[in-house]
Amino acid sequence: MAELSAADMAASGMRAQAIRLRHVSENIANVDTPGYRRKLVSFQQQMDFGRQTGAVTTSPTRLDKSELPQVYDPSNPMADENGYFAGSNVDLVVEVADAREASRSYEANLRVFEQSRQMSSALLDLIRR
Repeated sequence: MAELSAADMAASGMRAQAIRLRHVSENIANVDTPGYRRKLVSFQQQMDFGRQTGAVTTSPTRLDKSELPQVYDPSNPMADENGYFAGSNVDLVVEVADAREASRSYEANLRVFEQSRQMSSALLDLIRR
C-alpha cells in the first residue's frame, strides 16, 4: 500500500473523532438510565503489513467496568426490597469535557484536510500554466 496523504490521515482522524462523539452523545443521553454502563473507545495506529500508515482507527467499543452507583428511590419499580437500584456510571462533567475535546480534534483534522486540498489544488494550477 502506498503512503497515505495528509488528507487521508486527516480523514481517518475525523472518522475516529466522529465515532467518539457518537459514543459520548449516547452516554449523555443515557445519564439517567438505570444500569447503563458508559461506552468507551480508544484510538489505534492503523497498520498495513506491520507498518504504520499514519492513519488512526478506533478500537472496538468497550463498556466502563466501574461499579454502578446504588440509587435510593423506593418508589422506583426497579428498586430492590431496600429501596435501591443500580444507576448509571456516566459522569456528565466528564462526558461534556470529552465531547469538547473530540469536537476540537475533529475541527483540527478538518483544517488539515482543507489545507491539504488547497495545496493540491494550487499545485494543479501551477502545473497547468
